[in-house]
Amino acid sequence: MVARHRVSDWAREIGLSVLDRTRVVTATSELARNTVVYGRGGVMSLEIVRDASRDGLRVTFEDQGPGIADVDRALVDGYSTGGSLGIGLPGARRLVNEFEMTSTVGVGTCVTIVRWKA
Repeated sequence: MVARHRVSDWAREIGLSVLDRTRVVTATSELARNTVVYGRGGVMSLEIVRDASRDGLRVTFEDQGPGIADVDRALVDGYSTGGSLGIGLPGARRLVNEFEMTSTVGVGTCVTIVRWKA
């Protein structure tokens, strides 16, 4: 809940539309849950990013959990190693403008998302 509220507040601060705020908060919720459940806890960082013509919100999740052996496969709808529906990661990716995930088995996982203001 803390992650959702912080992201929502910052998204409002930079002027994201209600729809874009909902998208980034939903992606954040899924990734924060994954960090706790599968990564056994971790860290979320939040920052406002700017380029020449727009503002955005970057959220990064890092854990030191078991890692993901096949990142590409983990991003396919329906694939799950945890008995879920397998729609969380691919769904989160669809909700944001930029999505990057790296993972090393035995080391952990890092997921970074960006939602740009339209």
